[in-house]
Amino acid sequence: MSLALSHRPPQADTADWAALALGLAALVLAFQLLALGAVGSLFWLSTLVFWLASWRVAAALAHGRFLGLRAGGALVPVVFGLTLLCLWELVVRGLVVPVVLLPAPSAIGARLGNSLPLLWADFRQTFLKAVLAGYILGCGLGFLTALLVDRSPCLRRGLLPIGNLMSALPIIGVAPIMVMWFGFDWPSKAAVVVIMTFFPMLVNTVAGLSAAGAMERDLMRTYAASPGQSLMRLRLPAAMPFIFNALKINSTLALIGAIVAEFFGTPIVGMGFRISAEIGRLNTDMVWAEIAVAALAGSGFYALVAVAERLVTFWHPSMRSR
Repeated sequence: MSLALSHRPPQADTADWAALALGLAALVLAFQLLALGAVGSLFWLSTLVFWLASWRVAAALAHGRFLGLRAGGALVPVVFGLTLLCLWELVVRGLVVPVVLLPAPSAIGARLGNSLPLLWADFRQTFLKAVLAGYILGCGLGFLTALLVDRSPCLRRGLLPIGNLMSALPIIGVAPIMVMWFGFDWPSKAAVVVIMTFFPMLVNTVAGLSAAGAMERDLMRTYAASPGQSLMRLRLPAAMPFIFNALKINSTLALIGAIVAEFFGTPIVGMGFRISAEIGRLNTDMVWAEIAVAALAGSGFYALVAVAERLVTFWHPSMRSR
């Protein structure tokens, strides 16, 4: 009986619920004072109380005291992110920060709502064309090259050092060359993404193919398995955590590479072009709207890869411990 009770998720105590109610009340009061233009000591005290109460609620969720450990773990980043947005709004509007320096989240949200067609066109040009094409090509070529490198000691000793050198090339040096080679449209940005994603996939896959233990390899040889059977049944499954690690790293590198590459020549569409053009006009709310779209796209892309990793490598100890 005592063992069963020890595994129950802890329940929210009175102080946690009081912190939630106090934080919501302080937030409402702070926004009411903003609306009245009464930004004084009471406003800043309300903001401070909201921050401290939100911290207490996030800590309670992290320990599973509200909705259980699994639900709490999922809600912590949501509560934390909403708290940061509210604090951002309160501080910017309370200090009357110029929009040119830092717009409030409400201004960025209004710009997002009013510019959806333009943002969608930029997203389609940058992400759906350049990022996805370059990501698939770069990761695919890196994976296939790793299979060849794994079979050839000459390629392993000759190509991997060059790969490490190429991975250190700055984007601002490569992007103009790709624009000269492939033109101003999205293929030149996809080429930059290929260069950025190729070598992380190559290095991680080569390392993963060597991750299988000596005992497992001896067992495959005992069964008279061919190199192809050993690759498919043992070495490639063992390399999957390394491969997905490269895929997750490349999911963010690809978006960064495509956006930066658009600074060096692009049609009058694209996330990088919009950021460069609008910052020159001091339309920082539009710049932040593009940044928000890029952040959401990158986070969503990373999450999809992470879900695929969990489905494919469910057997790995790192997955069982999460």
